[in-house]
Amino acid sequence: QVQLVESGGGLVQPGGSLRLSCAASGNIFSIYVMGWYRQAPGKQRELVSTITNSGSTNYADSVKGRFTISRDNAKNTVYLQMNSLKPEDTAVYYCNRRQLQSLRWNDYWGQGTQVTVSS
Repeated sequence: QVQLVESGGGLVQPGGSLRLSCAASGNIFSIYVMGWYRQAPGKQRELVSTITNSGSTNYADSVKGRFTISRDNAKNTVYLQMNSLKPEDTAVYYCNRRQLQSLRWNDYWGQGTQVTVSS
């Protein structure tokens, strides 16, 4: 099993910044994709950004140029730097880790952290 612990959410004014962190522990395998998804009230969960073990990144169009994902493999941690936040970024943000274990991809989720952008 893999445990994911998220931190860094909170309340911020429009135009502000937050940095989310997600630390993985447990049965860690080296080939993975880690990322962030978000779910706003009444909406489906959507992809925000992902990063692979080799450093390849992917972003939703709505956050390109504002959010930056990074990782520290030594700490099994992924970060999401969120700048120029907008009210529409308000959501619960979930960390995800998908890793290759014995020729099979397994998904793990964090508990979620609330991000609220409001004046």
